[in-house]
Amino acid sequence: MTARLRSTLTAAAAAALVSGLPAAAQDASDPIKLTLHDWTGQLITTQLMGAVLEKAGIAVDYVQADYLAQFAGLETGDLHVAMEIWETTGREAMDAAVATGTVEVIGPTGMMAKEEWWYPSYMLEACPGLPDWKALREPACAEAFATAETSPKGRYLGGPVTWGGFDEERVEALDLPFEVVHAGTDAALFAELESAYQRKAPILLWIYAPHWAPAKYDGAWVEFPEYTAACYADPGWGENPDLGYDCGKPHGDIWKVAWSGVKEKWPKAHGIIGAFSIDSVEMGALIGKVDLDGQSVEQVVADWMAANESRWQGWIGQ
Repeated sequence: MTARLRSTLTAAAAAALVSGLPAAAQDASDPIKLTLHDWTGQLITTQLMGAVLEKAGIAVDYVQADYLAQFAGLETGDLHVAMEIWETTGREAMDAAVATGTVEVIGPTGMMAKEEWWYPSYMLEACPGLPDWKALREPACAEAFATAETSPKGRYLGGPVTWGGFDEERVEALDLPFEVVHAGTDAALFAELESAYQRKAPILLWIYAPHWAPAKYDGAWVEFPEYTAACYADPGWGENPDLGYDCGKPHGDIWKVAWSGVKEKWPKAHGIIGAFSIDSVEMGALIGKVDLDGQSVEQVVADWMAANESRWQGWIGQ
């Protein structure tokens, strides 16, 4: 550090003390660790956040982590920020982590989450009682969704096991003649949907939004009993209260979550993360550029940064 710079910094600190205000806190020089998961939207959200932080002069590391298992690392401070915790599948784990006092919710991302069982409209002929979930109890309807491996039970194609979602528990609680089969990856889930849709083949699967799929394909979500916290836990609720999970999945915000030490160690980054906001429609379009148009996540992020400078500069100014 030069003598002139050292003198300037000292004078600034002295002036702050004279005025009764503390000198501005500085972010740590070591990188803030953002977690990456296994679906396109989360990769985009996280790398957008990382790009903005880097524009603010804050070092960033990306760390691959399981969606639910990451909370152990957030609690210890080995991981620092998770940009997408969905109300639909992550609320229980998020609340448990926050209760430890070492994890905080920084705020909503601006996106609204929906994750539920979904079917293409051409399946209505074989199962005309849909979208009412009770139609799935009918043997003929279940058989319409069956495969050679699951017959006479229907097949429900769930997301990767690491996403959670309680699908097996829901099948048992609602007494549905279905077998849950998990896709290995996000890409495999939607590749199977595309293949089935082109052939007008039976398929019932996990679809989520924000995503391009609900706009591209003609279909609908199954309408389960409306979620309340009681239907997952409280005795006396629903048809099989001893089992729990006899309702649909919750809908709601997608949250930004962090190790509670971020605010002290990276105060500027904490403010920028809190200011970050993007809505479901915009994110769905960005996901489509990757999954449908074949662009890389990095290119989509770079293009967004170039087109939205005044927006992210405003976040940095928070």
